[in-house]
Amino acid sequence: AATGGAAVAVASSAGAKTPSKMDERIFTLNKIIIDRVYDLICFFYPVKGNDRDFARFFVLETVARVPYFAYLSVLHLRETFGQRTTDGTSMGEEMSDRMRTHYAEADNELHHLLIMEELGGNSNPVDRLLAQSMAFGYYWYVIVVYFLSEQAAYHLSELIEDHAFETYDGFLKNHGDRLKKMPVPAIASKYYEKDNPFLFDLFCTVKEAGADGTYSARRPELKSLYDVFVNIRDDEREHWKTLCNLVQFNDMQGCDASVVKSTEPRPVEPAAAA
Repeated sequence: AATGGAAVAVASSAGAKTPSKMDERIFTLNKIIIDRVYDLICFFYPVKGNDRDFARFFVLETVARVPYFAYLSVLHLRETFGQRTTDGTSMGEEMSDRMRTHYAEADNELHHLLIMEELGGNSNPVDRLLAQSMAFGYYWYVIVVYFLSEQAAYHLSELIEDHAFETYDGFLKNHGDRLKKMPVPAIASKYYEKDNPFLFDLFCTVKEAGADGTYSARRPELKSLYDVFVNIRDDEREHWKTLCNLVQFNDMQGCDASVVKSTEPRPVEPAAAA
């Protein structure tokens, strides 16, 4: 796989890998792109504690799910031409494992989108046009970036998912009382409580250990719309953890949940004097 020079894994003296850092130039470019897009959405869709907030989340979810389609498109193409591991060697991660996880992530984001649609977030044709136009352009941009550097493409989504978590977390803190009085959408109950949890469990690649040291699957219980948004927020954090591991270790389970942290930039070394 073409991974470019965006991130370089560093080995410790004991032989264990430490988180790789992103080339500062690529890191800065990614951050500018994602921050500007996020600022644009915030400008057009300020959170006011009314039903228009769901239009904001509809736009965010429409864009946020696109990268997983792009990853799958490129991986399917590579698979068609005979590649079976993520790095093209017999020691690499099975590409089918990563493809299944990305499909599960896309399915999760789809259900976030369906929830926002049931809440009326897509009722305005202008909102639909803006969201779909942004998603179409971003899809092709991620395709190109993923071909050139998987780490750079994963970092774009790491930034998006971090924004998504903070957005939902702030929404819950500021408007939780209102959400607790609203019912659970039918699609949310179906997805979180009734559907087969196989795909749901599949995208949770970086498990949280309990007090007894064992790992347990999330099994959401929904009593109000507040609980739905809590789970959507927590889903975004799950995506973020997986993406951090992919950027820093090229491995979905590169490190334990307790030590996952955002990717850091690696300063560009000055050119040697002639």
